[in-house]
Amino acid sequence: MADLPDPDAVSLPPALDRGVDSDRISVALSSRRTGMSFQRTRMSADRTLMSVIRTSLSLISFGFTIYQFFEKLQDEDMVQPSHASRHFGLALVYLGVMMVAVGIGFHIHFMYELRRTRAEAKREGLIYAESKFPGSYTLGVAFLLLLLGISAITSLVFNVGPFR
Repeated sequence: MADLPDPDAVSLPPALDRGVDSDRISVALSSRRTGMSFQRTRMSADRTLMSVIRTSLSLISFGFTIYQFFEKLQDEDMVQPSHASRHFGLALVYLGVMMVAVGIGFHIHFMYELRRTRAEAKREGLIYAESKFPGSYTLGVAFLLLLLGISAITSLVFNVGPFR
């Protein structure tokens, strides 16, 4: 059996000082756990946005590849001219761009509501809110993917840009 630390040697945060009754200690610990749940929820929202990014990137890259592949085959007269495959590829790129745009909108709205709820809980004394609530690097990557997808659409539709 593992050695347990001596209860008198364990240092407690000021809010949990030994002179405080057990109800106050319970409330203080509960407030800390509730505060950490906001951080876990924020990280969960970032993971959700990462899965949106992953799916959008797959749609955009796969659609772009299909479009380019069949365009090159038609340029080399290896297949009959048909716009169906090119339209399908372009539709996948549009779908990927729309998906990341909706994901960004959902993420921003969710984070705004989470921060508002957290501030309200702090005002009511339910949590300490001592830890920082940082911005999301994942959101920055999502914006970059949105710009990349718009560039790909511009390149495919207007035959201009870096992807032609």
